Amino acid sequence: MQWVHSADWQATNKWKDLRQARKKRFYFANCSMIIADFRSDTLTRPSPAMMKAMASAEVGDDVFEEDPTVNRLEILAASKFGMEASIFCASGTMSNQIAVKAHTQPGDEVICAINAHVYIYEGGGIAFNSGSQCTPLISDRGRINATQISLAINPDDVHKARTSLVCLENTSNRGGGSCYQMSDIKSIRAVCDDQNLALHLDGARLFNALIAKKESAEEYGRIFDSISVCLNKGLGCPIGSLLLGKKEFIRQARRIRKVFGGGMRQAGFMAACGIYALENNVERLAIDHMRASQIAEVISSKSFTKCVMPVETNIVILETTSEFPAQYVSECLAKKGVRTIAIASNQLRFVTHLDITDAMMNHSLEIIRDFK
Repeated sequence: MQWVHSADWQATNKWKDLRQARKKRFYFANCSMIIADFRSDTLTRPSPAMMKAMASAEVGDDVFEEDPTVNRLEILAASKFGMEASIFCASGTMSNQIAVKAHTQPGDEVICAINAHVYIYEGGGIAFNSGSQCTPLISDRGRINATQISLAINPDDVHKARTSLVCLENTSNRGGGSCYQMSDIKSIRAVCDDQNLALHLDGARLFNALIAKKESAEEYGRIFDSISVCLNKGLGCPIGSLLLGKKEFIRQARRIRKVFGGGMRQAGFMAACGIYALENNVERLAIDHMRASQIAEVISSKSFTKCVMPVETNIVILETTSEFPAQYVSECLAKKGVRTIAIASNQLRFVTHLDITDAMMNHSLEIIRDFK
């Protein structure tokens, strides 16, 4: 046998290929060390800076409206949207349900998209909490239009439920993070004004829309009667949502929140996270949008992908082929350290967020590329 010095081996392509192959085998054998969790942007955890803000928060009793940090958050949020007041709630579902309750009477009707969060993901809360019914409209990736709404409004007839509220969702969760055009929202506002209907926005991911469309929060504040914005999604807070509106509406919302069991005491510890997020985590949402586009580009060419919804913000929804059920693809990716969620038998969702690092992205894109 002829022995060759290792330095000579390292100079050859054969040795380089061998090292790369070994590195790749080791990488995939140990990929469980990297867990990139794209199931939702609700999975984020407070950063050290956010934790510091929480730990140093000045608190009081918010039910008595004496928590200075909660009060500061509510004033900050209302001022961003040019609205009179806001109220801090435990969740986006709570803020949406409070808004519906405040805008309606039992027996009323609420118009929304058929795949709206308030309709399919809030436990039947509109019926349970408000005694109202929904008229769900077929949507364009979660978006409904003024013509549809006009046709869906009930006449003044004792046989019919009284239409009193229109709910929009921007961005749309089940629409793949789709955004409304401002012109379409204004057309819907005109219909609501003409028919004396209230207009509520489920803006759980509204800041994503503001960044993606380069719109102003103040313009939304001028159009909607009430707006719900989540702090615990793209903005990275552990809890919380804000409901915004006129002072009298928020006074009514405060009473409803108490009835719902949502009155919180020393909530300033959580409100401090919200202040930090509004001051530091809004502009960086553009990074999440870029990463979502990168995932969509890679995954669109895979054999298990039938089609991918257009990506506008931080959500990627793909439809899988009949040979690859969404749950199967999700489980295969999870074994390689990439967690997603099957939202239907043939639909897989990725949601990018601030806890996704560059290393997680590189890992995930390589796993998707190598998926067989």
